[in-house]
Amino acid sequence: MSSLTSQTAASPVKQKLPRHVAIIMDGNGRWAKRRLMPRIAGHRAGVEAVRGIVKACARKGIEVLTLFAFSSENWRRPREEVGLLMDLLLSALEREAQKLHENDVCLRFIGDRSAFSAKLSEKMAEAEVLTAANTGLKLVIAVNYGGRWDITQAARRLARQVATGELAAEAIDEALLQGQLSLADLPEPDLFIRTGGEQRVSNFLLWQLAYTELYFTDTLWPDFNDQSFEAALASFAGRQRRFGRTGDQVEQMQGA
Repeated sequence: MSSLTSQTAASPVKQKLPRHVAIIMDGNGRWAKRRLMPRIAGHRAGVEAVRGIVKACARKGIEVLTLFAFSSENWRRPREEVGLLMDLLLSALEREAQKLHENDVCLRFIGDRSAFSAKLSEKMAEAEVLTAANTGLKLVIAVNYGGRWDITQAARRLARQVATGELAAEAIDEALLQGQLSLADLPEPDLFIRTGGEQRVSNFLLWQLAYTELYFTDTLWPDFNDQSFEAALASFAGRQRRFGRTGDQVEQMQGA
């Protein structure tokens, strides 16, 4: 007991690293606007920030990193910008998939792929197959994703099982529904980060964020660097995660 306590006190961030970090990468457009540049320049700069956070998570031994790259609501943006974002995603895949594979990163995409071009969908599938056996960081990219969509498609899968007689409606519980969600096989996020100054979850991982620690920063995504990430991790390390228990109960559990 004393040994565990002293180790925790000596390096709180190391002892309390999140297993799973989820990030809304907000602020690319504003970053570009402040520099009198087109919005796509901000998105390109955002890709560089993605490289940095992937390296940081891999270096620290964080198990899962989920990035919200394109929401189901982002189709409402100007058509030209959406087209450029799709081109940027495709070029990033063509450029980065092999590098991720060489660094033992397992890449996965979640979201509704039906709206994407055949070429983009093919490249996404190829990257997943290429990296599927890797045992390092699990990098999840949410594209054309929405938390409500995720829950809805899970409910539809269970409804089909009920309709065919495979499942009784009365047997459906939280565990069964969760098992049909996009990240069913991964730990739920411990730490959620949103850059850019907004303080909302914007239909991202609505089920999975139920007990996640939320961290908001004014830093625009292209400026989010190692120091920014360390600040988020330090905030996480200083929090007591209760999951419905009292603070005294948590302390007793940690001291056991």
